[in-house]
Amino acid sequence: MEAAKENSWEPKIITFLCNWCSYAGADLAGVSRIQYPPNTRTIRVPCSGRVNPLFILRALQNGADGILVSGCHPGDCHYLSGNYSARRKFAVIDRLLEYVGIEKGRVQFSWVSAAEAGRFAEVISEITEDVKKLGPAKRLVKKRVE
Repeated sequence: MEAAKENSWEPKIITFLCNWCSYAGADLAGVSRIQYPPNTRTIRVPCSGRVNPLFILRALQNGADGILVSGCHPGDCHYLSGNYSARRKFAVIDRLLEYVGIEKGRVQFSWVSAAEAGRFAEVISEITEDVKKLGPAKRLVKKRVE
């Protein structure tokens, strides 16, 4: 019974997508009918630089198995330097997550432009596979979201 439940488990992945690039890339993937795993729940943010590290920690506490933050490629930010700010935040939060015992690969960051629908589908497929290998989140989780 437990083995069957483990095999049927699908990860819950929260994605924070930049409105101008990554969200538009996701939209293009949908319009183009490009197939990718349906494990994600998307939160559209104005810029990847606006993602507060506390959002990531809160999502993990509430039972998310994986997190993806995706924005414009460095140098292409709609807000000029927002993705550079995001890159600095990501470096700090990676070290914090390692310190508190969150496995590498559970929280990932990527750059996807509005024209990269195929790349968006690849990123979602990769993070889904990575999180499946890690299994359900157990660290920091206060409540599991079903």
